[in-house]
This record gives sequence, structure tokens and C-alpha cells, in this order.
Amino acid sequence: MDQPERIFFPAARTFVGTDRPVIAQDGEGPRRPVRLAAFCLEATTVTNARFAAFVRETGYVTEAERFGWSPVFRALMGEDAPPPSGTRVPWWIKVDGAHWAAPEGPGSSIGNRMDHPVVQVSWADAQAFAAWCGGRLPIEAEWEHAARGGLADPRFPWGDEEPDDGQAIFANIWQGQFPHANTLADGYLGTSPVTAFAPNGAGLHGMAGNVWEWTADAFRVRSLSREAKARNDNAACTNEKVTKGGSFLCHISYCYRYRIAARSALTAESAASNVGFRIAYDS
Repeated sequence: MDQPERIFFPAARTFVGTDRPVIAQDGEGPRRPVRLAAFCLEATTVTNARFAAFVRETGYVTEAERFGWSPVFRALMGEDAPPPSGTRVPWWIKVDGAHWAAPEGPGSSIGNRMDHPVVQVSWADAQAFAAWCGGRLPIEAEWEHAARGGLADPRFPWGDEEPDDGQAIFANIWQGQFPHANTLADGYLGTSPVTAFAPNGAGLHGMAGNVWEWTADAFRVRSLSREAKARNDNAACTNEKVTKGGSFLCHISYCYRYRIAARSALTAESAASNVGFRIAYDS
């Protein structure tokens, strides 16, 4: 099986975060200087094909398989979709039997999606795969430095041009009115092949959109405010980790998190239709 290219990044003085946060409560700011050792980052997220090879060789059973269910984006279930859930996010459905090889539940398959990113994987699942292939999950600062692709301080991996619902399509994100109408201008309702869109200046594909990417970092908001302290206490209690990059569900009107400095948090045992990962290596 072909292995993705490893993109080398030399040791650098760089930064993480931004002084122009859009979703301040996520802890996007302030911008902070960091010093990184040399590292490598795979050019693509881990595919279904690679994860299947890992499972075949090791017999690994994912957390979603052990739990017996996982969240699925309702529109991906087509005519078999149940009614919207009665939650504040009715487009997510708890589906018994959903896991990495049956991402939408029993009867679904990854057979025609082997070059798509693996989804329905938890942080522990990603860590297990990383150990198997001799790598690790990137830290947030490495991820952001790599996503900039040599540009000074771009908003997105390709630069500062804002994607739109028509011609300016740079990544697999939502087009149209979320969550009711997707024009599919980018060609995809769900995930896309990991190399479907042009790479950034460093040669990395999919650093915005497609799937959220697990990082090694625990989630924390860097602020002394009472709200931040409460948020950080909750994140520590629930073992939340930082995810980066946004997903095919992101749109400027909702979840505007395909920006480089944007971030989100998931509890480590979480899996979903739009969560994957890529591998980093010490150099």
C-alpha cells in the first residue's frame, strides 16, 4: 500500500493562534510565539485503506465498535434517515452500529471510499494507529505552522481569499444554507478523497475542510477570565482534545472553523462522521 509523502519542516521560531479571533470563546487568541523542533507531517489525512490495513494487521477494535454506536450526520443516511433528533443539533443522529467501516451504520460501506479519510475514529484510535506506523499526532502549533505552508499569516491554507458558494472553492466545506440545503458546488455532500483539492504551499492536502483532525493537545482557553476558567475546568474533567481544520459541514454562517487559527474541542472518546486525523513524525 502506498504511503503518503512526509513533508519536512525544519526547526523554527513561529507562532500559534491569532490576535484577530473570530470565535474568541474557542481560545483562538491571543497569538503566542513558539519554538518548534524539526518535524514531518503526512501530506494527507489517514485514509480508509490505510486504517483497514492497520485493523487487518493488529485486530484493533475502535471505541465506536466497543460502544456500539456513533453520531452520524443525518443527511448522509439518505432515504433511510430517521426524523431529526430532538437536540440542539438535530442534524446529528445516534446510530447503533456506526463505526469506521460502516460510517453511516449497518448497511453502509467504505468500499467506494478507500481514498477518503477514515472517520468515526476517537483520539485513542488515532493514537493507536500512530503507534503502529511509528508516528504520533501533531501538536496544535505544528499543525498551524504546517497549514500556513510558508505564508506569513494567512487566514486559510491557500491564503486570504474567502470561499463562497459558487466559484471560489478551495476545500470540501458546505455550500448553501446549513443544514437544510447543500448546492454540492464542490462535488461532495460528505467526505472527499484526501487529494481532491489542491495542496497548500508546503504540499499538504486538506488542511481545511473535509474532516476535523485530532491533535495531541488537551483543549484549553488561554485567558484569566471567569468564563475561561470554567471552560477549562470542564474540558479537563471531560478529557477534551483540540481538533483542527474544520470539516465538510463548515460554512461561514455556521461553524466558521476552516480558518487556520480556528479550533474546536471533542472529548477523547468521541467519534463522528466528520472526524479523522493525520500523522506527524519527529525528525
